[in-house]
Amino acid sequence: MKKNTFGRLKDTEVHLFTLSNNAGMEVKVSTYGATITSISVPTLDGRDELVAGFDKLDSYFSKAYVENAPYFGGTVGRVASIIKDASFKLNGKKHELTANAGTDQLHGGPDAFDKKIWKAEETSQGLEMSLFSPNGENGFPGNLDVKVIFNLTEENALSIKYEAETDQDTPISLTNHSYFNLNGFKETVANHTAMIKSSQALETDADFAPIGEVKSIEKDVTNLQKAKMLGEVFEKVDTGILQYYIFDNKSSKLESVASFEDTVSGRKLEIMTTEPGMLLYTGYFTSNELRRENGLQYGSLRAFCCETSRCPNGVNDDKLPGTITKAGEGYRSETVFKFTFK
Repeated sequence: MKKNTFGRLKDTEVHLFTLSNNAGMEVKVSTYGATITSISVPTLDGRDELVAGFDKLDSYFSKAYVENAPYFGGTVGRVASIIKDASFKLNGKKHELTANAGTDQLHGGPDAFDKKIWKAEETSQGLEMSLFSPNGENGFPGNLDVKVIFNLTEENALSIKYEAETDQDTPISLTNHSYFNLNGFKETVANHTAMIKSSQALETDADFAPIGEVKSIEKDVTNLQKAKMLGEVFEKVDTGILQYYIFDNKSSKLESVASFEDTVSGRKLEIMTTEPGMLLYTGYFTSNELRRENGLQYGSLRAFCCETSRCPNGVNDDKLPGTITKAGEGYRSETVFKFTFK
């Protein structure tokens, strides 16, 4: 594990850690937002980048990036995805949250976990990052201590473990917001196949916010129970996929739930998680103005997110349990991204 200076923010030094293995795979994680800035693998003549991100801290504050707000690689929380009307009731009390997506709250609100500077240390488990979120931050109850542990194995598996402790009952749903392109961003992800072990998804409104209904996708073009080319979906759905899939296996054990393959390079990504579902987003709204400093092109339909988490807006729906962590219980979650490359 290597540690370098990534930049400075408000007179605080931001560090970049590089995890590597004997297969030549590298994962870079910044203390700004506990953000994965790079996942790269060796090629015959160099390296290919498999996630969207930047090589300089300043690039995360460019006008184009701030206005588009794609959350490249960040650790998002206290609650991932949408909380409708930026409010919820808990233990008989209504909590008003800070809205940052119209009247809704998205990914924990403004200046949430993805925009904090985390503490980092190398431990026997891997790279451990920690953060304290005070009672009332963005409207959430409870003082919260959070840890995220990144570990890269010799089998090319990146494990991300989440731990949290709270002194009050509070919603917690953490995820990583990396955008993947297994062909190294040479083209869109239309030539990727996708498979997700799910026959149900959350119904959403016009703003893609869950409305508390579970729908069958057995006959829908977004049904990915059998591997399907994403390009086939793009031909029928102009805006691609932005959908929370509920896994058929309701176990909270670490299970394989999804896989993707780039049919050109043959690279594969398998996803394992303890979470009940995953929001798959194929990046339709990502700005085409965004590039890595070396010119690598990002943009619409050029990468996909696999946001494993508790159900979006589950805090407002008794039918979607698991979002509330009670005082003294502790929050635990793990997601593994396992890569296969030649």
